[in-house]
Amino acid sequence: MNTNTTFRDGFVIRNQNALHFLTFTVCGWIDLFNRKIYKDIIVESLAYCRENKGLILNAYVIMSNHIHLIVRAKEGYILSDIVRDFKAYTHRQMIKVIESDLESRRHWMLHQFKYYASRHRRNENYQIWVQESHPEEIMTAEMGYVKINYIHDNPVRAGIVLDPTHYVYSSASNYAKDSGILNIDFLF
Repeated sequence: MNTNTTFRDGFVIRNQNALHFLTFTVCGWIDLFNRKIYKDIIVESLAYCRENKGLILNAYVIMSNHIHLIVRAKEGYILSDIVRDFKAYTHRQMIKVIESDLESRRHWMLHQFKYYASRHRRNENYQIWVQESHPEEIMTAEMGYVKINYIHDNPVRAGIVLDPTHYVYSSASNYAKDSGILNIDFLF
């Protein structure tokens, strides 16, 4: 068997309604989410997917160049389709902002995202997201706790905050205080 096939098969969502830990990474680890406008696009899209696309959002964190999620799809929905639509929509919205006068780094960013698009046949102009989401199916409650703690401790490990609940773009405050910028579906 081809080892590339085996490796690739390891990163597919096999059970579309199972609980998964996902990571969405910006190509080249570009710090796109250092700016509020891009984080807000992510927040609005996650809220939309939760309300209209069958996404069950259990935990999240938006870092400067990647996002971690614990999610699953409601019965009758397909998680891969939700992920595809989320990435496509956020890509289009973020490109609009990058192309505007709001983004001082636009020439550099467009050049970078054009380069990453040139490496894949499916892309026409720009590629913001790495195509893989590295899904890990969460099989046990213990694994769920480990992943939630990993997600919520990300801003602490990055030196952004001392307490995970102080980071606005995370579900840590939802779990600790039952409030946050985004409604979630509590895992535990």
